[in-house]
Amino acid sequence: MAALISIGIGTVVLKTLGSSPLEAGAFSLSEYYHLKPVEEIVSSNVARISRHWNSIEISYTDAAQIVTNEQSSASSPVNHALLNYHFIVCGGLIGEDGQIQSTEEWQRQLSTTPVGTWYGSDQTIHIGVIVDDRMTHATDFQIKRTEMLVKVLSRRLGIQPASIRYPDNWWQWRAWSRSS
Repeated sequence: MAALISIGIGTVVLKTLGSSPLEAGAFSLSEYYHLKPVEEIVSSNVARISRHWNSIEISYTDAAQIVTNEQSSASSPVNHALLNYHFIVCGGLIGEDGQIQSTEEWQRQLSTTPVGTWYGSDQTIHIGVIVDDRMTHATDFQIKRTEMLVKVLSRRLGIQPASIRYPDNWWQWRAWSRSS
């Protein structure tokens, strides 16, 4: 009898989280599986991966730098011309939370221009995680989807873990999101 009550309560909680996930902490599989598969994103619109990619670098990008009046909702697409990344991982301000979009640089297999604190080369895949400003952290969906994207890219392209660079505070927020 206690098992049936637990199952009933668990079902109600999961259905509640599935239709309106919390901003951080709880993780909703129904929302996660609603997003386009990472393998498909890596392969879509790319005739073939022609460049020899040897590293991956993840950095935060401030949503305020890419949001325009026409792009101020979660359903709006990102203007990739304003970005210097191969992939961007949306956080709900622009695009759906956890949504990954490939840019023209990836689709055409072009290198990006290293700027600021980037450490890579013309053979580095750059991934931008959109946050609302430099002081906030990635959402739980962004963390999970970014890590899945890195896993798929590194496996497909033979990129070693030592050649993958995350933002300095990435692991701090990853640990925080799992503990809350």
